[in-house]
Amino acid sequence: MTPDELVREHTIYSCVMGSRAFGLATEGSDTDVRGVYLAPTPLFWRFDKPPAHVEGPAPEQFSWELERFCELALRNNPNVLECLHSPVVEYADDLGRELVALRGAFLSRQAHRTFVRYAGGQRRKLDADVRQHGHPRWKHAMHLLRLLASCRDLLRTGELSIDVGEDRDRLLAVKRGEVPWPEVESWMNRLQEEADRAHDASPLPLAPDHARVEDFLTRARRASVLREL
Repeated sequence: MTPDELVREHTIYSCVMGSRAFGLATEGSDTDVRGVYLAPTPLFWRFDKPPAHVEGPAPEQFSWELERFCELALRNNPNVLECLHSPVVEYADDLGRELVALRGAFLSRQAHRTFVRYAGGQRRKLDADVRQHGHPRWKHAMHLLRLLASCRDLLRTGELSIDVGEDRDRLLAVKRGEVPWPEVESWMNRLQEEADRAHDASPLPLAPDHARVEDFLTRARRASVLREL
């Protein structure tokens, strides 16, 4: 079975991500599709295992095998967690709907470390751009602000919301390069500090619910075997 066939025939969940999910779409924005497929369990009995992720088959499409997706979500990987909270779901079968219903089991205060660590890497790239070119890549600056705000709100409320809401106009002004870099830096620093302060009082648990997620994955694998018999 080819990687493309895994995605076409065994996807359990797919959604639109990027600007169209964040409420930041403008004319000409790409449609980024992210998905989860369940590779048939018998494929894992071979020496050549099914891929943990697949790019394509459509442009701007990327999918994870269910186990890999769950592993990343349990680590509070920002990109993966956001997929489960996309407001634009393209497809979900019974397992996909159960996966979405399980999304709270993945959330924990570990999100502070993973979100902030990812944001720190992006910030260093922006700072390098400013030193080299006198300005950052404004689109990347916009998305970093969005990520930091999302992290702060997640820690404050215990719920992940990826739509930028009332910040849309201001963020798009950043994307167009209309906001001076020192003002953008100040905004980033404030969001970082607010996320840091929200961590200790967060309603989120200290760790995700590994047992609940593992039970779901085990049942999915077992059901796949029964379908193949």
